[in-house]
Amino acid sequence: MKVFVTGATGFIGASIVRELLKDGCHVRVLARPDSDRRNLNDLDVEVCEGDLRAPESLDGGIKGCEVLYHAAADYRLWTHTPAAMYAANVEGTRHILEAALRHGLSRVVYTSSVGTLGNPGNGTPGTETTPVGFSDMVGHYKKSKFLAEREAEKFLSRGLPLVIVNPSTPVGPRDLKPTPTGKIIVDFLNRAMPAYLDTGLNIIDVEDCARGHILAARHGRIGEKYILGNENLTLRQIFEMLETVTGLSAPKVRLPYTPILMAAYVNEALSRLTGREPLIPLAGVQMARKFMYFDSSKAEKELGLPRRPAAEALGRAVDWFRANGYVR
Repeated sequence: MKVFVTGATGFIGASIVRELLKDGCHVRVLARPDSDRRNLNDLDVEVCEGDLRAPESLDGGIKGCEVLYHAAADYRLWTHTPAAMYAANVEGTRHILEAALRHGLSRVVYTSSVGTLGNPGNGTPGTETTPVGFSDMVGHYKKSKFLAEREAEKFLSRGLPLVIVNPSTPVGPRDLKPTPTGKIIVDFLNRAMPAYLDTGLNIIDVEDCARGHILAARHGRIGEKYILGNENLTLRQIFEMLETVTGLSAPKVRLPYTPILMAAYVNEALSRLTGREPLIPLAGVQMARKFMYFDSSKAEKELGLPRRPAAEALGRAVDWFRANGYVR
């Protein structure tokens, strides 16, 4: 089977590519000319240069493919140029799905985010049907992904065989940038995480998340959403798991929310003046107000989503960061 993957140089996309290669697929990937391609090193893939913001660059790669995995996204908690994030996430999604429709693909899997879903925030897990609106979105990343998901849904009425997956918080190898969650692990390893906020996340191993994409293409119902997640954990529990894995002590001090929020506002204001990324991203602190817990039982029942323990996923991330020079 010939498949096309966007975002293949990134964290989730690179794992999707590896899982597809394990299954014997012929994999084409979309990559910008200036992209960091280390995640594709030594992989037997066909690289098609293009850009989601340039629709004319997409047809050559997608032509002749049966399945599209659209995993590309501009994922940052802060950006000095919000318009570029919306162009990549919203307009880019529309461009690639238009191309998929033109070329008659048999299935399309769109990688959204649990950030676009409803979440009670009080420790009750959100589901695919928990009520949510644009006003619930915090920061440009979530807002752009919410709008992108709405764009994707429009293609269902035009006959596109689309399945949406909503990953929670993947961790594991090849988190090059790293992602905001990967940065938490790196900061822990570098002893730069002296305290924590009282919040929570849903953790899934990145390879399980990637396998969930493939299972969604095979078994997912057209027009449905599937949360790709696993264990709901407080940030303190995550640090305690990291302590067990690494032998390094977990932070013991829980910070009050309001002073950190005020500091984040100050950091945000300074970043607007300097153009430099804030030390404390405002969107990240605002998100931490809620426990980002989610229920992945639908994907487990309908897709057979694998669920390796979060402690193992964190350990694999630690090993990779240590082996690749992220730890001082």
